[in-house]
Amino acid sequence: MGSLAESSVLQSPVFTKQPGSIVYPVETVENGREVVFSCEARGSPAPAYRWKLNGTEILPKAGSHFSLSGGNLRISRLNRDRDAGTYQCLASNSFGTIVSREASLTFAYLESFKTQRRSPVSVREGQGMVLLCGPPPHSGDLVFSWIFNESTTFVQQETRRFISQETGNLYIAKVEPSDVGNYTCVVTNTVTKTRVQGPSTPLVLRSDGDYVPTSICLELFPPFLFFISSPSPAPSITWRREDGAPFPRKVDTRKTNGVLEIPYFQQDDVGTYECVAENSRGMNKVKGKLSFYDVQKLIDDSLVWECKATGKPKPSYRWMKNGENLESTEVRSRIQVANGVLSISRLTLSDTGMYQCVAGNKHGEVYSNAELRVIAAAPDFSHNQLRSQTMVKVGGDVLVECRPKMSPWGVISWRKGSEPLQQTARLHLSACDQAAYKITKCVSEASVITTQPSTLDATVGESVVLPCQVSHDPSLELKFTWFFNEQLIHFGSHDGFFEKVGGQHSAGDIMIRNIQLKHAGKYTCAVQTKVDSISVALDLIVRGPPAPPTQIHVEEITDTTASLSWRPGPDNHSPITAYTIQARTPFSLGWQAVTTVPEVVGGRQLTAVVIDLNPWVEYEFRVLASNRIGTGEPSKPSKQARTKSTSPKVTPANVSGGGGSRSELVITWEPVPEELQNGPGFGYVVAFRPHGATGWMQAAVPSPEASRYVFKNESIQPFSPFHVKVGVYNNEGEGPFGPVITIYSAEEEPGRAPTRVRARSLSAAEIEVSWKALPWNASKRRVLGYEVKKKREDTASVQRTVGNQTSSVIRGLRGSTSYYISVRAYNTAGTGPPSSTVNVTTKKPPPSQPPDKVMWNTSNSKIIVNWEQVKALENESEVTGYKVLYKKNRHSRPSVMETNTTSVELALPTDEDYIIQIKPFGEGGDGSSSRQITIPKTAGQWRDRVLSQSI
Repeated sequence: MGSLAESSVLQSPVFTKQPGSIVYPVETVENGREVVFSCEARGSPAPAYRWKLNGTEILPKAGSHFSLSGGNLRISRLNRDRDAGTYQCLASNSFGTIVSREASLTFAYLESFKTQRRSPVSVREGQGMVLLCGPPPHSGDLVFSWIFNESTTFVQQETRRFISQETGNLYIAKVEPSDVGNYTCVVTNTVTKTRVQGPSTPLVLRSDGDYVPTSICLELFPPFLFFISSPSPAPSITWRREDGAPFPRKVDTRKTNGVLEIPYFQQDDVGTYECVAENSRGMNKVKGKLSFYDVQKLIDDSLVWECKATGKPKPSYRWMKNGENLESTEVRSRIQVANGVLSISRLTLSDTGMYQCVAGNKHGEVYSNAELRVIAAAPDFSHNQLRSQTMVKVGGDVLVECRPKMSPWGVISWRKGSEPLQQTARLHLSACDQAAYKITKCVSEASVITTQPSTLDATVGESVVLPCQVSHDPSLELKFTWFFNEQLIHFGSHDGFFEKVGGQHSAGDIMIRNIQLKHAGKYTCAVQTKVDSISVALDLIVRGPPAPPTQIHVEEITDTTASLSWRPGPDNHSPITAYTIQARTPFSLGWQAVTTVPEVVGGRQLTAVVIDLNPWVEYEFRVLASNRIGTGEPSKPSKQARTKSTSPKVTPANVSGGGGSRSELVITWEPVPEELQNGPGFGYVVAFRPHGATGWMQAAVPSPEASRYVFKNESIQPFSPFHVKVGVYNNEGEGPFGPVITIYSAEEEPGRAPTRVRARSLSAAEIEVSWKALPWNASKRRVLGYEVKKKREDTASVQRTVGNQTSSVIRGLRGSTSYYISVRAYNTAGTGPPSSTVNVTTKKPPPSQPPDKVMWNTSNSKIIVNWEQVKALENESEVTGYKVLYKKNRHSRPSVMETNTTSVELALPTDEDYIIQIKPFGEGGDGSSSRQITIPKTAGQWRDRVLSQSI
C-alpha cells in the first residue's frame, strides 16, 4: 500500500546518472566492439528517454547500430567517421524535459609515417641542429623518443640533447663526430599503446672548410651564464671578468666551458663577464652583466616583493630567509607569503638578511636571490629639499611639503623667517625640522574655460568635435587632458577613434571619428597649469539602430502557425519603426525571413503570428528591430518549439523505374524530405496495375528513407507496361497520390548474336570493327547497344556503343600485334551471346626517327623548308609522306600540309613569326615529330638556317 501511494506522487524528472565522455582505440573499433552511454532519471510519471548526437536527435530503428535500453544508449558496429561527436541524454515526462551534460565519443588512433626516406642533414662540427620528427596523423596524446643507428636503446637526454614532447623534434647542441649516424623518431600513442617508427634521417658532417665563429649568445640567469655557439670547427671557449678580477675559488671552471657557474652568488660577484670563442678562422666575443638585487629600507617602512616564473605545469612558490622557509603564521602577521608575493610591514632591524624565492614544478626548481637591509638614520634633507618657489592663484590653497629622510621618525616644526609658525584656521602645519627655509610665492590670474557645458548629439558613423576653449594667464603653459566616463583617454589607442584637433594654444578640442554606440557618455576636459586646474563636462548622445529585442516567447503553436511575443530593447535615441521576424530549423541554411500576420509589424506592436510553417518541425525564432537609422542586431533565439503534426501533403518526386531481374517491376522515387513529412510514422503507398487493367494493387513501404519498391510475380511478361502512382501517409492519416506514370517491367537479355563481324587495321594503334545489327523480335528483347570485346594474350577489355551503331574504332593498341574481336548485344537485363571471334593484326609502328637537319630560307612571301629523308627501321612501317605543321603562336591550332617529298614551299607572310614542325607518316600512322622550329619575321631579307634534331 505504501508503494502504491508513493508511486501516485507526481514528480518532475531528475537525473540520477548522467553520461561520461569515452575515448576509444580505433583498433578495437575495427574488431566490432561497442560502447554504452549511461543515463538514468527518476520522476513520476516514469521518464521517457531520447538522445542527441551533435545536437541532432537519434532515432533508433530496427537494424540500426543505435539501440536504447532504458535510458542507456548502446552503439554497436562503431564507425569513427559516423559516431564520433557530442552526445546528450534527454529525459521527459508530463512536467517537461531535462537535458544531461554533454559527453563526447572520440577515437584514438595512430597512422604510419607516409614518407619512407628522408634527406641527410648536413652540419658542421660544433654547430647546433634540430632533427624534425613530423608525427603522422593521429588522435590521442603522444610520447616521442629517438633511436640512434638502429640501436635497441633510445637516445638519452643530457646537456647536449633535448627531445621536445610537444613536437617530437630532437635538438643537439655543438655537434661532435660521435653524433654522426642515422636517427629514427619513435611515436607512441598513450591511449592505443601502439608505436610507429618514422623513416631514418642521416646526420653527416660537412667538410667545406672552417669559418669565423660569428653566432654567439649569452643567457643570464644567476648563478649561471650559458654560452651557445654554432661555428666550425668547434671553438675553444674562455671566460673572464671585464674588470680583470680573478674568479674566486667557488667558481667551477672544470665543467664544460660553455657554462660558467657561480654558486652562492654575492655582492662581490656583481659585474660584467666576457665569453671569448676562438678557432683557426678567427675570434669573437660577447659580454653579459650580472646584477645583485638588494633593497635598503628604513625602520617602520613596508616591503613587497613579487616573484614570477614561467613553466609547464604552472610553478608553485615559496620564500626563504637565510636558508629557512618563511610562512604566514597568522592573518595579521607582519610577514605574509601568498602566490609568490612576500609582504613585510613595519620593518625592524631583525628583518635584515638574504631572501630567496623558489619556483618549482615536477621538472625542478629555480631560485632568485635578494638582500634586504633595514637601517636607522638621522634626519637628512639632501634627497627631498623644499622647492625655492611655488606659484599659486589668488585665493587659492598652497601645500609646501617637507619630507626629510630619517629612521625612526622624529619631531618636525616649521618657521617663517626666524619666527616659529603656529597652526591657525588658514595655516595647517604637517611637517619640517628645526631648520628655517625661505619660500617665495608668486600669484597668477585664474584660468577659465570659456566653453559652456552642453549636450551634443551624433548618429552612428558620423564624426563630431568636442570643444574645450580656455582663457588664461599667457605666461602659464596649458596642459589639456580628456576623460571618457572618468577614464583617461589615451590618444593613438582606442582603435583610432579619438584625435586631437585643437589648433591654437588656448584650445584643446578633440574629434571622435566614425562614432559608435559605445562612445555615448560623459566627456570631461581637464586643464592644468602650474597654479591651478579646471575642468568642464559634456554629454554625448549617440543615435543608432535599436538594441536587440528581449524575452522572445512562443505563446501558441499549431501545425502551420506560431504566435510570438517580445519586449523591445533600447531604441538608442531613435524610435523603433518596425520589427522583422526570422526562423531557423534543423533543415534550413541559417536564419530565413518568415511571413507574418500582420504582414508589416509596426514599431509599437509586440506580438505577431508567423504563418506558412511546416508541420512537425522544430523552429527557433528571433526578432530584429529597425528605426530610421537602420536595423539592429537580432535578439537571442527563442526556445525550440515543434509545430503540430498533420497528414502529409507532399508526394515523392521523380517517380521512375524499370530494369531489374526477370518477372520484376521496379519502382523508384526520391524520398520526401523530413521537413515535409508532417508527422511521425511517415511512409509510402505504392499503387500499380498492368496497362489496360482497372483495379489497382497497393503496397505500403513504412520507411521514410525508402526510395524503391520491387514487385515480383512469375506472371509478369518481359517489358510489359504498368501504370504506377506513389502516395504518402503518417500517423495522422493518408496523404495524396502523385501523378500516374508508365513503367515497364524487367526485360530479357538479347537472345541472338550479331553477325557479319569484320575487323580491319587502320594503323598501328587503331582497329575498325563492324557488324550487322540485330532486329527486335516478338519477345521484346530490346537492343540498347553493343559491346565490342578485344583480347590480346591474357588481357581483354570491352567498349560499348549506344543505339543502332554498327561500327566502332578501337584505339590505343600496340603495333604489329594480333587481337581477337567479338561483339554482343546488350540491354537493361544484360548481354546476349557473343558473335564468332575474328582475328586482326595491327600495322607496323610508324617511324620512330624524326626528320633531321631541317633547313629553311625565306624570300618575299615564301618560306622554303628542306629536311633529310627519314628511313624506317626493319620493324616499322615505310614512310609514305610527311606532314608539315605550321602556326603563328604556341596557342593557336596548326595548319597541316602533306607532301611525299623532303621539301615544301609555304606561301606565308614574312612579317610574322611562325612555328613549324615536320613528322613522317605511313600506314602505321604518324611518326615522331621534329622539334619546334621558330622562323622569325624577315622584313624582306634572305636568311638561311640549318637545324639539327640533336640541337
